[in-house]
Amino acid sequence: MLARMSDSLGPEDRKIITLARSARARNGVPEGASVRDETGRTYVAVTVDLPSLPLSALRTAVAMAAAGGATSLEAAAVVSEATEVTAEDAAAVRDLGGPGTPILLAGPDGTLAATTTT
Repeated sequence: MLARMSDSLGPEDRKIITLARSARARNGVPEGASVRDETGRTYVAVTVDLPSLPLSALRTAVAMAAAGGATSLEAAAVVSEATEVTAEDAAAVRDLGGPGTPILLAGPDGTLAATTTT
């Protein structure tokens, strides 16, 4: 489900967008992502583009959360020029976060473009 959002984000959702945006800018890559687990911990990642390990930023962030012991996700954020979240990215968030976990999609300037739920 895709819905347009206004600037009515809470501080924790703004934080994960800011973290994703910062990682993207710091590493000079097209995509940054961040997820927040059930305890409020955040995991930040960028796209991994190795010949033997191609991972989107969001799938990398989910993998980092799982490796860090997270058992659930409260929310995820992607900062990209993309206009939608891929099915594979949504599936990764759903695998750890469960159905209904929000994925915030923001543009490179950090402006929220849409929210997708898994």
